[in-house]
Amino acid sequence: MNTKCGIVGLVMSAVMFFGCLGIAFAAEEELEVDFSPDVVANYIHAVIAADRALYTTHVVDRLQEERVVVAAEAWKQRKALPLPAQMLLMAGKTVEMSGSGLRFRLASLWPIYEENGPSNLFEETGLKVVADDPDEVYSGIITRGDKRFFKAIYADRAVSKACVNCHNGHILSGKRDFKLGDVMGGIIISFPLPIEKSEPP
Repeated sequence: MNTKCGIVGLVMSAVMFFGCLGIAFAAEEELEVDFSPDVVANYIHAVIAADRALYTTHVVDRLQEERVVVAAEAWKQRKALPLPAQMLLMAGKTVEMSGSGLRFRLASLWPIYEENGPSNLFEETGLKVVADDPDEVYSGIITRGDKRFFKAIYADRAVSKACVNCHNGHILSGKRDFKLGDVMGGIIISFPLPIEKSEPP
């Protein structure tokens, strides 16, 4: 029960943070707060990375080492914990459903499942950039219809044995020689930008 409460707590804290962030975006024009998109993306990434690292080390790794419970891809059927990557993907889907316009997900040049690969040239290029230099952030402005979005890609490293073992041992994995600390893919973050005001004639 404590494990389930801890997981729910992590998800709820992330959802609450992103919900507040969505309110902040909505109020930005009214309050005339000037946050550059790069700074906002860095804030969001810091929270995602912290939640991912804490869940991995203090929940998954700890409980597996103590043989209390395991983390598994088929976690629902096995009454196990979701893998760290699954946890991040589920949180991203929950945040997307909030309607704030904020989206985030994991993607890789070597995905286990096709849907977790790059979805366009921007993502493919960004994933290559962060794979070559994990300290680099690949970002830009994307236009969808009449809306503009800021998109940023951050390196996602193998932070635990659970990540490495899953990818190296999975039959569908496109790369099976990961080591701790290696870049396994990227965390892709996007959010809407305010509509540009036209200059008066």
